[in-house]
Amino acid sequence: MTLWPTLDHVVVSVHDRMDEAAAAYRRLGFTLTPRGHHSLGSMNHLAIFGTDYLELIGVTPGGGRQDLLGWPMGLNGLVWGSEDAVATHGALEQAGMAPLEVQSFTRPVEVAEGVRDAAFRTVRLPAGSTAAGRLYFCEHRTRDLVWRDAWRAHGNGVVGVAGAVIVARDPGRLGGVFGQMFPGSVRPIEGGVRLAVGLTRFDVVTRAVLEARFGAEAVVDDGREEAMAALVLRTMSLAVARGALAGVAMREVGGQIVVGPGETFGVTLAFEE
Repeated sequence: MTLWPTLDHVVVSVHDRMDEAAAAYRRLGFTLTPRGHHSLGSMNHLAIFGTDYLELIGVTPGGGRQDLLGWPMGLNGLVWGSEDAVATHGALEQAGMAPLEVQSFTRPVEVAEGVRDAAFRTVRLPAGSTAAGRLYFCEHRTRDLVWRDAWRAHGNGVVGVAGAVIVARDPGRLGGVFGQMFPGSVRPIEGGVRLAVGLTRFDVVTRAVLEARFGAEAVVDDGREEAMAALVLRTMSLAVARGALAGVAMREVGGQIVVGPGETFGVTLAFEE
């Protein structure tokens, strides 16, 4: 079986500061779903876009999912879609990736007809695959409880994830992991490599390239060999995004509006048309 790379969502870890994080992302112009509580012990808010979404994930003090606290706050997860988690697990094994066992979990969602359980199955790569964060696949068993039109409209005009940028001392190492997962989908770019996923790009680049794109504040300097540093979001209009971000420290670079990690719980956000 060949794995076809389709972005499902990206994850920003906020540890036990969910109240602050949710307020910050609403201030950035995102419409967030009501707080959800996973059967695994974590909690989240989602910013739902056209076919993908951004997830804020956190934990309650002393509660479950303490494993999330082992990663720094910021962009922490890249998640690809799966129609069948068991089949995806088999494909990753065939590719020599040693995936962890399929994990099933739920979270209650309140809808007009009452409370229903959104159900998921995920397949994760081992933590040692990259120091940048978590890489995994997600099968949605109840898509209608996630992609709901009432949650898709955002004050900043965002309609989807255009890309993510990972800073690495050796971009070729993680590029090799991506190439093993998705043969033929990785190509060289200036200062690194790019994984193309439909309309979404995942760039693994050197520190110099990251700094040239987004400025020095985007650099993650916590000693890791690889770190998820920036998220590029597609907006219907830069003018709309600019208006929504009027009260936020931002700057315009190369046709993008850039908001630094101090406003976003550790990840540089870039908005582009």
